[in-house]
Amino acid sequence: MKNIFVLALDDENTRTLYSVPGADDYRFHQLLTVEETQVGEIDVDALLDKAVSELDSFDGSIDAIVSYWDFPSSTLRALLCERYGLPGPSLESVVKCEHKYWSRLEQQKSIDEYPHFGIVDLDERRPRPPEGVRYPMWLKPVKSYSSELAFLARDDAEFDQAVAQIREGIGRIGKAFDSVLGRLDLPQEIREVGGQACLAEEALSGVQCATEGYVYNGEVVVYGVLDSIDYPGRSSFLRHQYPSQLPEASQRKLRDVSKRVISQVGMDNSTFSIEFFCDPSCDDVALLEINPRHSQSHAEMFECVDGIANHHAMVQLGLGRDPELPSGEGPYNIAAKWYYRRFSDALVSSVPSTEDIDRLREELGGIEVDVVPKAGERLSDLPGQDSYSYELAHIFVGARDETDLVRKYERCVEALPFEFDED
Repeated sequence: MKNIFVLALDDENTRTLYSVPGADDYRFHQLLTVEETQVGEIDVDALLDKAVSELDSFDGSIDAIVSYWDFPSSTLRALLCERYGLPGPSLESVVKCEHKYWSRLEQQKSIDEYPHFGIVDLDERRPRPPEGVRYPMWLKPVKSYSSELAFLARDDAEFDQAVAQIREGIGRIGKAFDSVLGRLDLPQEIREVGGQACLAEEALSGVQCATEGYVYNGEVVVYGVLDSIDYPGRSSFLRHQYPSQLPEASQRKLRDVSKRVISQVGMDNSTFSIEFFCDPSCDDVALLEINPRHSQSHAEMFECVDGIANHHAMVQLGLGRDPELPSGEGPYNIAAKWYYRRFSDALVSSVPSTEDIDRLREELGGIEVDVVPKAGERLSDLPGQDSYSYELAHIFVGARDETDLVRKYERCVEALPFEFDED
């Protein structure tokens, strides 16, 4: 029996992990909690000490330490794998991906498919956009997740408003990120900006998409291309769907760019996911963000279409094995993770019951629903939300085609009884 420690293991992913091949021979253990790693001020040193204490007190073998979360779990995993002599990526390669400015500097060395970018000096009384970066632009901390503190600025007024909000909130993650940077021998340009800096990037256009892959013993493998579709007229995700419906030429370019940039940052023995914008009419692509882990949001989609959740790659790499993932062996032709959202704050007075969800499963087939808030919670108190919306439920759908995909989702939204107090 292999003991696999999963940083911030949650119920939603426990269900999927126990569906991977060989799971009868695995025992998955939670290492730290979601609340400890995602909510409130982050103290990396304290979290590392607690994780080491939990591991050292474990009466059994420690066979793998894995994670599907962003910072701090991603960096904790690198530190813990090094400490316990387990397969995993180097801390430097992880931070090169997660520090948005450092990541852009690395991309400049290997690809041309990225936007104009620059640092906004938050120490100035009234910062201005970096030279060469034009409106509309996105402002974001050099380290954040789930689009937290990411704002679109179309003019000076919106730029000033975004700077004020980023100044107020950047320390929650930035202070902890500074402590991680202190463990590395940094290039001068990264030492100068640190972990509490603001990045400005020209807004990209086109359709959103992503690649997923892994590196095993230095070989970069891209095993999937996915589409990411926003709510109409908004910047919040409506759904991710797999496989991508982009032209094959676009998908080839996405795979090629992904391999080159992952090789550049020196990542090994790890999964990854990379977000892009693409113009399918001319196959132009532009890299948005590199994540030094696969996306948990995609797990059920790969299971529906390929027959195995992408968590399988994470587990196999953690055990020092080649994942060797299948393709097209699942029961559905296409699958999606839908984000059912609300775009204004409210107090949640009631949420769908287990019985409500069970009835939908029986009626539609190929669906799973995970409700995000609890009754009595205020939406603005939910952790990990983007700057413009609140998640009510994650709805996973497997289907014959896109028409069937949309039909099933719309039926779920119609049947899920959320109620709110608007005061």
